[in-house]
Parts: sequence; C-alpha cells; structure tokens
Amino acid sequence: MSNPKNSQNLYIAIFLRFLGGGGIERVLMNLAHSFTEQGIKVDLVLSQAGGPHMSRIPSAVTVVDFAAPRLSACLPDLVRYLQRQQPTVLLCAGHYTNELALWAKRVSGVSTRIVVSEHNQLSLSAKSMGQIRRRLIPWFIRLFYPWADGIIAVSHGVADDLAKTTGLDRKLIQVIYNPAILPGLLEKAKEPLTHPWFAPGEPPVILGVGRLEAQKDFPTLIRAFSQVRQIRPARLMILGWGPDQPKLEALVKDLGLEEDVSLFGYVDNPYPYMAKASVFALSSAWEGLPTVLIEAMALGTPVVSTDCPSGAAEILNNGKYGLLTPVGDGNALAEAIVDVLDGKQKKVDPVWIEQFGLEAATKEYCKALELIPS
Repeated sequence: MSNPKNSQNLYIAIFLRFLGGGGIERVLMNLAHSFTEQGIKVDLVLSQAGGPHMSRIPSAVTVVDFAAPRLSACLPDLVRYLQRQQPTVLLCAGHYTNELALWAKRVSGVSTRIVVSEHNQLSLSAKSMGQIRRRLIPWFIRLFYPWADGIIAVSHGVADDLAKTTGLDRKLIQVIYNPAILPGLLEKAKEPLTHPWFAPGEPPVILGVGRLEAQKDFPTLIRAFSQVRQIRPARLMILGWGPDQPKLEALVKDLGLEEDVSLFGYVDNPYPYMAKASVFALSSAWEGLPTVLIEAMALGTPVVSTDCPSGAAEILNNGKYGLLTPVGDGNALAEAIVDVLDGKQKKVDPVWIEQFGLEAATKEYCKALELIPS
C-alpha cells in the first residue's frame, strides 16, 4: 500500500469502551497492529481496561485506561486526553462511544479529526433496547454524527440501514470491509489442537463462534444440530462467552445433546478449531460484517450462514461461496449443514477473499483517516 504521509508525525487514537471478546475489538486490534507497522504512533484509549482481547494489544500500542465506572463518566478524562495529547485522528466504534468522542472534541476545542464507525445493524440492535433508548438513539445519531470528520460502515447493508434508520445522508457514509484476514492466520491455524473431538476417526464437528447473546441466535443452531444428529453422527462446538450461556446449557440438556454439544467458552486462538471443523455455521439474527465467517472461508472450511441483515450475503457473494438460509429457520439450517457434510461444498475464489485482507482494509482506513491521499 502507499506509505502514509510523514508517518513519524502521525498519531492515531482508537477509543473503545473496553476490550470485550467480540469481532469489533478484534478488527480494531488488527488495524492498530497494521498502523504501528506503518510507523504510526497508536494509543488505545479505553473507558475501562479489561476483557478477553487485552492479550491481543500490540506491544507498540500505548494503552490509556480511564478506569471509569461507566462510559459516560469518562467524558472529562477524554476531553483532557485530547487537549493534552492532540492525536492526529481519533477512531471510535459503536454509537455511544462515537457520540461521546464527538462531544469530547466539541468541548476540548482541539483540531483532532474524529472518525466514527458502525459495525452493526442499528435498527435491529435497537430492538433489544428499552423503548426510550430505541427512539432516542437514531435521533442522537442524526443530530451528532454530522459533527464527525468521517463516518465508516463495515458493510453496504450496515450503511444503508444506518441511513434509513437515522435519516443521515447515505453519501456521508463510507463502506470499508473489516480487516479479517491477517498475515499470520494460516500459521495460527496450524497450532496443535489436542481436543479429542478432532482426532482421526471421530464424527465431524460443526463449529459456531461468537458471543453468547441474542444476536448470534445460537438456540437456532442447537436446534438445527439436533435435527442433523438424528440423520448422522456429528458434534457441535460453540466457542464464546456471554450472558445467554445458562439458557443455552438448559436447551442442550432439554434436547438430550449433552454428549454431542460443547459450549467450550472463549479461546484466544480459535483458528485451529476453524481449520479442522467440517462445517462452520453462522446462525445470527443480524450482523454487521461477521469476521468469523470470513476467517473460516479463508481457512478453507465450508460455511453455512443465515441470510441475516447484513454482511453474510456480501461475504458469500449472495450464496456463490457458501449456503445461505433464512434467519431463525432451524430446518433450513440443518438441511444446509447436512448438504455440506454430504460433500455439497462451494469453492471460494482466492481473489474474492483478498478484499477482506488486512492490507486492503488498512489502505482504505488510511484514506478515510486522511493519512494518505484518496
């Protein structure tokens, strides 16, 4: 990619609430690593340090921890940080974090550019919120996002939904696909995997990865697996943690699947599991641009996915590179999984995958952050 202009004088801050175990945090850590490789100074500014992805922070990145009890409480700290450090640009993600950053710039009076990013379907995310917040959030975004120096969405579906839900001009929103594929992905996937389910001669493993919450709709995947299990021997492993774990454990027990389903928890390196799985299944009710789906494709694992809004169809080229099923339809998801297990797999064009690589994403982000000419 083109070298950033005067990289030794460039200074990027990435502002997040904390480093949870989700795809947004992984994407931004990937970008932070790439920025430092370009010789750019990077601060990771956290409302409160903590979370599973803390171990992923590149050594060249400086962590700034406000240790705030809640996100809104860190506004004075962020104002002081901007006034003291004055980074070239601050990149943030998620509407609460984005709005706080925009207010901090307005109060601090600094010249730092603020670029906000949306990684999820706002209209569907809002449905899980209380009625007051569901009404206020689109209004706040419509009011405050025009203060930003750039608005990024991770897929065309997210951009379209953001514009429709808030009334923002769609032309203000730039689409940049997530940097899902890292140079070391294949090497990480080759690390030893000692779990007995992946030993030679064992039944095929269907893998799901994600936070255990309503958005990922793992109940549909578990019910679909129950149907698969009636047809042929197989196992289901789900990597992730989250508030819905007790409900999922109860569902597994109710369906009598304790011997064949593992809610394995969060793992720092999921790639050996992805590479050795027979099927990677995404059951989400909605997404932004599901990074795990891209990673599984890059590792050569056959994928099935709900045709959720949004991202999955964009990643799979409308079903050309993987099977798409209706959201919440366990029967269709089970049929797709069985089809893959029966050998009905779709090969992925390597050229198609390149658009989701770190180099391509870094180049587009550098343009959006005005670090290289557009």
